Amino acid sequence: MTTALDGKVALVAGATRGAGRGIAVELGAAGATVYVTGRSTRGRRSEYDRPETIEETAELVTAAGGRGIAVVTDHLVPAQVAALVQRIDGEQGRLDLLVNDIWGGERLFEWNSPVWEHDLDNGLRLLRLAVETHAITSHHALPLLLRTPGGLVVEMTDGTEEYNRTRYRVSFFYDLAKSAVLRMAFSLGHELGPRGATAVALTPGWLRSELMLDTFGVTEQNWRDAIARVPHFGISETPSYVGRAVVALAADPDVARWNGQSLSSGALARVYGFTDLDGSRPDAWRYLVEVQDPDLPADPTGYR
Repeated sequence: MTTALDGKVALVAGATRGAGRGIAVELGAAGATVYVTGRSTRGRRSEYDRPETIEETAELVTAAGGRGIAVVTDHLVPAQVAALVQRIDGEQGRLDLLVNDIWGGERLFEWNSPVWEHDLDNGLRLLRLAVETHAITSHHALPLLLRTPGGLVVEMTDGTEEYNRTRYRVSFFYDLAKSAVLRMAFSLGHELGPRGATAVALTPGWLRSELMLDTFGVTEQNWRDAIARVPHFGISETPSYVGRAVVALAADPDVARWNGQSLSSGALARVYGFTDLDGSRPDAWRYLVEVQDPDLPADPTGYR
């Protein structure tokens, strides 16, 4: 798939780390030009205060075979997003793929804390980062995307529509944010479909992001050491896996069949045949329903 996206231009909004970085790098490996945005730079960290930067992501995209272009952008500031899109238009004249992956809420939600006990400022900040940023970015970027037929918008979230519909996810604010993004993809599908473009919601499974690895005190090389303490971690996946899902969608001439739908990396792997970096195909959301939620012994056999 190294040339599957030659000539295509992508914007991965929120590409500093995690799924956004994994998606950007895999798009680069498929030959795309990828604009990567975020607030963490070598000169100034965001409130996350983590070492990953958008410059590093751009360099990884280029090293993978594409062209990575880092643009410092706060997606809560409409003028900055408008300037970003104007730059893409001026430099490329097109936008084929928009990945809305802005999040930034890991340090803002409180597990199982009811809305009246949850810190209100943090909850509202989470909603702004997870929902408002996506709306602002789509507002400014979609006219450029629609200029070329066949464009694709990927709304990144946590959980499929089917899974989240009947399950409380973490807290009022977290649950609302992730459900809102799912609905965004559905709504965009109705608006984009008749105009020759496609919108989908996409979720990874249990993601081995930089933050998750640090939390468990492991690296990508020895991540299995954490399974002794967290047995269900055996179903986890790298950010590259969901990145390959996005590549498969972007390269599919019949991608419109997914318009408005909620998708997952594991389910798409069965359709398109891609694998994670280790050659496996983790299907975390099926595993959650059939193994983890029923409180069965952890065993990813048959699920990856």
